[in-house]
Amino acid sequence: PLEKLLDYYFMVIDPLSVNRQGNDVGVQYRTGVYYTDDAQLPTIRAVFEREQKKIGAPLAVAVEPLKNFFSAEEYHQKYLDKHPNGYCHIPHRYFSLAADDLRQRIGDLAYEVTQHAATEPAFTGKYDDFFEKGIYVDVVSGEPLFASRDKYNSSCGWPAFTKPINESAVKERLDLSHFMIRKEVRSSTADSHLGHVFTDGPKASGGLRYCINSAALRFVPYGEMAAQGYGEYLPLLDNENNERG
Repeated sequence: PLEKLLDYYFMVIDPLSVNRQGNDVGVQYRTGVYYTDDAQLPTIRAVFEREQKKIGAPLAVAVEPLKNFFSAEEYHQKYLDKHPNGYCHIPHRYFSLAADDLRQRIGDLAYEVTQHAATEPAFTGKYDDFFEKGIYVDVVSGEPLFASRDKYNSSCGWPAFTKPINESAVKERLDLSHFMIRKEVRSSTADSHLGHVFTDGPKASGGLRYCINSAALRFVPYGEMAAQGYGEYLPLLDNENNERG
């Protein structure tokens, strides 16, 4: 259904970015929804209204009637088969998102954090003082988010990372809740609330601190990554020590 397609669309784009998506910059990367039938407009407008209310800022996504369509060049066809690590797509293996038993599957705290932007109490999360070798994935969808090589002890009470596993793994949104101005961090595919990003991180590693709720994450140990389908990320950790602090 069109509504579901649009929901997935907003999972993989930055709706506030103009003429840029991920590493691609230029007017040809301006996001837009181009409809072929006026009967599609009420659904499009309803989804846009919902997304804008969720984000709290005007969307930089065009809505126009389709005027031109061209087939992409051959090297773009089946792009992910040719470039398995490509981004700006919906990975099918992560999709258990619409299950009615989500709360039962991930637990009350994880549900409230990922779906309603709750925050777990400081120093209570299982990954706060935890530095084993592996990756952290979205507890909802299994989408890879952070690597242990980028985790550090910030003493803030929540797991802290200097960067996501890749630039397209997360998206940021302006958060004006609780009378504060913050950047919320959400997973790109499942749109799970993860935490916030601040600019008081280690300067040598870029100066960012991704402050993330443990309840939004599931840890996959290095030794189990291949068996669980994350073998492509093993090279990221090959030179890492087993423990970090």
